[in-house]
Order: sequence, then structure tokens, then C-alpha cells
Amino acid sequence: MNRNIASLAAIAQKKERTIIGLMSGTSVDGLDIALCKISGSGHDTALTLKAFETISYSADFKAEIKSVFSKKSVDFEKLTLLNPWVALQQATMILEFLNKHGIDKSEVDLLASHGQTVYHAPKALHQQQKFGNATLQIGDGDHMAVATGIITISDFRQKHIAAGGEGAPLAVYGDYFIFSKKGEDRIMLNMGGIANFTFLPGSMDANQIFSTDTGPGNTMMDALMQQEFNRYYDEDAAVAKQGTVNKALLQALKQHSFFEQPFPKTTGPELFNLSYLEEAKQKAGSNDLNVYDTMATLNLFSAQTIAEAVQRTMKGNTSFVLYASGGGMHNPLLMQNIQQLLPGISIKHTSELGIHPDAKEAALFAVLANECLAGGEVEFGKTMKGIPSVTMGKISFPW
Repeated sequence: MNRNIASLAAIAQKKERTIIGLMSGTSVDGLDIALCKISGSGHDTALTLKAFETISYSADFKAEIKSVFSKKSVDFEKLTLLNPWVALQQATMILEFLNKHGIDKSEVDLLASHGQTVYHAPKALHQQQKFGNATLQIGDGDHMAVATGIITISDFRQKHIAAGGEGAPLAVYGDYFIFSKKGEDRIMLNMGGIANFTFLPGSMDANQIFSTDTGPGNTMMDALMQQEFNRYYDEDAAVAKQGTVNKALLQALKQHSFFEQPFPKTTGPELFNLSYLEEAKQKAGSNDLNVYDTMATLNLFSAQTIAEAVQRTMKGNTSFVLYASGGGMHNPLLMQNIQQLLPGISIKHTSELGIHPDAKEAALFAVLANECLAGGEVEFGKTMKGIPSVTMGKISFPW
């Protein structure tokens, strides 16, 4: 037997695996690194978060990603060069993380790398009949495996698309295995650049699970902050709190076919960006609106589209508990708006479930890697749109 395959088989047979989950979101602010101890698989998965850190990206890294991010026309040579370069930059961060926490790389069984999304193209967005759903993440797994010396599982979204999904949201799988609780309906709301949620039925019936993107989370607010203030985000909603919501602009922002499409669905900054904002301002006749009022309006836009998606899919059920995670959780005005739009709903953070909210997505990719190696027996329902019953990830060996 090839020694790489033998190593993989030995890891799969362990009672407990040490897996580092990695997440680099559309905000491109830093690499989330979650060191997880995982035992079992499927319904029997048990995860303990042992260490977590977000290592901020340098200005150079951010600039390089933004040179190709979410653009229809890019320098193809640059994109080709960035694919291994991103992996090598992240590998250096991983090794720094291990050194800081006094962990030898030999103690880590697997890396679970999301990569860096540079373009997300569901068919509903590109609308080219001869092409299907597509998405592209860079940060090659082979380069990461060789640079770290750790077996790497990466590029999870391609199998999801190949099996009939849109490549997102993937959190539904880990949400179900880690956060489901018999007798309590739960909504796991993640607010990164794009907002999405998973409904977890208290019945534990996988066929009742639901997951979808809702529209923008932080992406438009972050982009405006970077353009107007050279800040990466609206810390404590300081800018938005100074503004007043412009109702005409709010209505114009919500006038897009995406919001009329049936659930589940996915989207990205390819749609919800500053160009989208400018078009909405023209429709609303609010081109001269100041940045404070614009930010207040964008904040409520994200909150309303999240709340309306939850209400439409829950169809009158108000007995659920909502657990929030992601960068948007730190925006007090966004959270306040969501609570006001969902009166009577208990809103908590995933920290109450034992997972730091900022670590949730990285940890869930560790769960996907665990399923790739040791699971894959849970049936999510063959007719469930957007949630194919597949394991995901491509395996890269360090030698």
C-alpha cells in the first residue's frame, strides 16, 4: 500500500482526530484557524475547540486578492500565480499558530482548508444556459500540504456543485452534526460578507433541514467603509448609528430578482457590491445621500433581508432559537435591527453552544474534513434541493 494511503487509513481509524479548520471569507480580513479535537462522525460527531485565532492579512495580501476578487475580467497570469501563493502565505500562518500554541505539526492529523473564494457564479446569477453552477476558490491544497507537512483536505465546494448544489452554503452539514438538539428548533445564522442560515429541526429529521443564503451580510457596508474611510468595517456601527435610514434607497436596494427567487439560493459580492449600491441610489434619486445615512440604510437592508428570509421559510413558526455567528454578530446596530424585526425570537450566540462565534465556520470545515475521511453515512434526502448527500474535499499529501 502507498504510504500516504496507509497514513490516511490510520487517521480514519482513530477514535479521535486533531483537525485544523481554516476559513478565509469574502471580507478578506484574515485567516481563521480553529484547532479541533473531533471524534465519531455524522450524528455521533463530538467536537472540542482547543484553540482559535484569526491572523490578520497584511495590506499586501489584501491588495493582491482584491486585484482578482469578484471581477469578471482579471489578469489571468496573476490569478494563476495567486493560487499557490495564497496557500503558501496561509501555510506560514498555520506554522506560526502551531509554534505560538506549542503544538508540533506531527500532532495534527489534517488541515481542512476552505481556500479563498475569488468568484461565485450560480446559474441564477450568470444566466448562461449552457453553463451550470460554478465557484472558484484559490489556495492550492498540494502547496499547503507540502509547505506544512500536514495532509490537507481542500476545495470542498466543487463536489457540492458536481452533486447538484450551488457550492454554498456548506455550513448546513456541520451545523446538523454539531448543533442539532432534540426537542429544540434552531436557526444557525452566520453573517459574513454574505448572510446565510441553517434551520435545524428539533425532530432531528435530516429531511427537514433547510439552508440558504439570504443576501448581503457585511459585504456592502464593509466595501463602503473601505472606500470612504479606509477602514475595513464599521466598528461598533459607529458610522451607521449617526445616520438616518433613507426609505426610498432601502426599497430600491430590495428591488432585485434575487429576493424573489425560491429558496434555497446562493449569492455573493459579484451581485451585492458598490455598483449595486450606486444603481439603487440612481433608482431612488438619492445620489447625494451622505455616507452616514447610506450606512444606516445598508445596515437595515441586511437586517430586513435576513429577517424576511427567516420569516418566509419558517412559515409562522416562532418557537425556534436563533444562534448568531460571523462578523455581523459584532455589529450592535445590525443585531438590534434583526431583533426588532423578529420580535419574541430568542437570539443568542454560538458561544452558548460551546463554539466561539468567530470560530464557527473554520470549525465546521474541520467537521467536513472529518466526514470526508471517517463519515459520509448520513442521508440528507435525495430530493432536497441544495443539500446533496455527499462528502466533500480533495486530499493532498505532503510527500
